Amino acid sequence: MTEEEQRRLAADTDGLAAYEHIANHVSTIDEADLAMVIDRIEEVDINGQFAVSAARYLFATDSERFAGAVNRLIAIGIEKDRDRAYIGSLLQSIYGADYAARAAELSASDDNFRRIYKRLYNQSPL
Repeated sequence: MTEEEQRRLAADTDGLAAYEHIANHVSTIDEADLAMVIDRIEEVDINGQFAVSAARYLFATDSERFAGAVNRLIAIGIEKDRDRAYIGSLLQSIYGADYAARAAELSASDDNFRRIYKRLYNQSPL
C-alpha cells in the first residue's frame, strides 16, 4: 500500500474510503493490506454498513480467497449493526437463497450465521 493510500485510509472517518480501497484493489490486495483496511473499517464504521458491503463484495469476488476476511467482516457487521439494517442482506448473499430451509444446519456449523439468524428471527426455536 502506498503512503498516499495509507494517508487516505487514516483520514477515513466512516469506512467508505476503506471500502473503496478494497473495491479498487481487490485483484492485487495482499493479506496484510486487507487486514489493515478491515482494521480501519472496524474502527470507524459505526453501523456496520461498510463491513457488510465489503463482506458481500469479497464473497462475490472470490469466496475462497477471501474467506477469512469475509468471516471477520461479517462478525464486525453483526457487532455494529444494532438496528439490523444491513446484516439481513448477508443471509441470501452469503448463505444462499435457501438459507431459511437450511437454518438449523447452518446454525450448527457457522457461528456468524447463527448470530445473524437469532438477531433477525429472535422468536425462532434455533
